[in-house]
Amino acid sequence: MYALVTTLSAWMIPAMIAFIPLYAAYRKVPVYESFVEGAKDGFGTAVGLIPHLVGMITAISMFRASGAMDLMLAAVKPLFERLGVPSEVVPLGLLRPITGAGSLAYTTDLIKTYGPDSMIGRIASTIQGSTDTTLYVLTVYFGAVGIRRTRYALKVGLFSDLVGFVAAIAVCMIVFG
Repeated sequence: MYALVTTLSAWMIPAMIAFIPLYAAYRKVPVYESFVEGAKDGFGTAVGLIPHLVGMITAISMFRASGAMDLMLAAVKPLFERLGVPSEVVPLGLLRPITGAGSLAYTTDLIKTYGPDSMIGRIASTIQGSTDTTLYVLTVYFGAVGIRRTRYALKVGLFSDLVGFVAAIAVCMIVFG
């Protein structure tokens, strides 16, 4: 069964890449012209997102450079240590909603340091898959469609990240603990 799933996984993307243009040609859709038109729209969207991305990157840099992140980490680490949760994963819970690349780099470093089969590596990997880069999503996707009032979306997104963080730790502690 594992071999079947592995084979299907390896061939699924190439099959889709071949199927979509062939199906479009069968339906007499001008494939290349449609692609170029979509690329033009995508370029305009990308240019419109630049101010939002610059603002988000600046805010993240200020948050980290000011020492606010280190202050928040120092405040919550003792609580996690009392609960038996490795304190090394706490920064990941704060980084993940802010930056995908930063949280991935931190997860990679944890896995290199402690190993993929360690409790820290398993918790970090599960957090990576259970949470999202909420601030990035709000900045890019809401900025692309012109939504300015994100108050409720921000609250719900950060709450879901918190739930994903806690659930990832709980599941790993139950399954692997």
